[in-house]
Amino acid sequence: MDKDISVTLKVWRQRSPKEKGQFETYKIEKINQSVSFLEMLDILNEQLVNEGKEPIVFDHDCREGICGMCSLYVNGHPHGPATGATTCQLYMRRFNDGETITIEPWRSAGFPVIRDLMVDRYAYDKIIQAGGFTSVNTGGVPDANAIPIPKEDADLAMDAAACIGCGACAAACKNGSAMLFVSAKVSQLALLPQGKVEAARRAKAMVAKMDELGFGNCTNTRACEMECPKNISVSNIARLNREFICAKLQD
Repeated sequence: MDKDISVTLKVWRQRSPKEKGQFETYKIEKINQSVSFLEMLDILNEQLVNEGKEPIVFDHDCREGICGMCSLYVNGHPHGPATGATTCQLYMRRFNDGETITIEPWRSAGFPVIRDLMVDRYAYDKIIQAGGFTSVNTGGVPDANAIPIPKEDADLAMDAAACIGCGACAAACKNGSAMLFVSAKVSQLALLPQGKVEAARRAKAMVAKMDELGFGNCTNTRACEMECPKNISVSNIARLNREFICAKLQD
């Protein structure tokens, strides 16, 4: 049965991208373990406002593990210690009474801090705009079985499409690489006939944009896969490499 606990929070505070940040310590007393992590931050912010202090800025939207906006580093883990879950799906029952919890924003050159725990993740949108779509006329919506696609390919494409673009992969990578994200977005189209027409242009354009935006190189440590809330496989990176090499050979 869930019980009330008290925790100490070390929260990163940074007023703007150009100012230096620092950790500030806060106490939360008697919070029930059934409360979600983001609800706990809401409670802390109410406490700060009542004390006449600036509330902590953090990002969120759906709070259902769909949008990926709750991009927090909790005790050294992107999205926190829960496996296959975003921060909004993390509950205080994961923590013990008297524990100290360290909360930081994403640590990646591609995601500059806007304020406190909120980062600018627009870089991922720019990568998608570079090629993560189909622009050819594919006609109207066909029946589900009108285009013959092997079930294995369809399943792999759906698994890749589960990526929510939260940025945990880049935040977990020691090089700040976005390869898992890019490979998932390439794979979900490369595995389907609708994505074949623009395959070469897509792979080159998305990789070029990723490099331009300052993301690092992949060194296959698989930290991205371990921390991904949607369990995206690094096998997608191998597929991206094949797509990219084939595209280059066509030049």
